[in-house]
Amino acid sequence: MLHTLSPAKGSRRPRKRVGRGNSSNGGTTAGRGTKGQKARAGSARKHVFEGGQTPLLMRQPKLGGFTNPNRKEYEVINLADLDKLSAGSYDVKSLRENQLIRTKKPVKLLGQGEVKKKFKLTVNGASKTARAAVESAGGSITIIK
Repeated sequence: MLHTLSPAKGSRRPRKRVGRGNSSNGGTTAGRGTKGQKARAGSARKHVFEGGQTPLLMRQPKLGGFTNPNRKEYEVINLADLDKLSAGSYDVKSLRENQLIRTKKPVKLLGQGEVKKKFKLTVNGASKTARAAVESAGGSITIIK
């Protein structure tokens, strides 16, 4: 039961109370050594402090990255998705009607999964593996711009 759980014997020790006199084995310097910044009260530094070196966060560029204005973003269809359709001829419009694609982005066919039916597809792009799989099943892919 949860209320009977206790730590293993010897795994928990009471904390050492330092700075309570020399008779308690933690007096005088209280384990901090002699003098220096770390011996003083309130000496804790930020965990990111790098000894005076310019901190990592300040060494990073001020503004983030670069976005390619000419990037072409595709909506992808995998071969496994085509399995839901019956064999036949499909273009981007008919794929949208069959709810395989949802956006107005150009469509790219990728080769994840298997295709057993004969498809004649007209899409904006296709990977080499997808093209090979469709053609080995007796179908064809036409790329439109």
